[in-house]
Amino acid sequence: MNHAERLASLNLTLPPVAAPVGSYVPALRTGSFAVTSGQLPLAEGKLTCTGKVPGDTSVEDAAAGARLAALNGIAAVAQAVGGIDNIKRVVRVGVFVNSSTDFYDQPKVANGASDLLVEVFGEAGKHARAAVGVAELPLNAAVEVELMVEVDSF
Repeated sequence: MNHAERLASLNLTLPPVAAPVGSYVPALRTGSFAVTSGQLPLAEGKLTCTGKVPGDTSVEDAAAGARLAALNGIAAVAQAVGGIDNIKRVVRVGVFVNSSTDFYDQPKVANGASDLLVEVFGEAGKHARAAVGVAELPLNAAVEVELMVEVDSF
């Protein structure tokens, strides 16, 4: 089963890639790698979770937001490299959590992104990861996700 078929079997579709809100591109390919800019938990142009975790957004909702942000990242990479099936493996994931003071469970939030990547890419979805608590995120998002993937050569 290829990546597109596995995505469909999960009842998921790649969302439209969000237009940049600054001077950057959503994803960039260089050589055999592609990286994304920070991806937010956007659905139909609206943030699905905002504010501090766990003060304004629960850990579970933030993990769901990380999952959505990772799906948005897959869409951005797929657009940059000519389709999801040109992704060979996920190399690294960075997850930034808009954290309340004394919150130390960023890995639980990051698992939302990591679990999705393994569901979609199987063994090739296993990756190195950083889960970091931050004071603020753009647009007051609760979570932001970056991806680095290895891609097939054309």
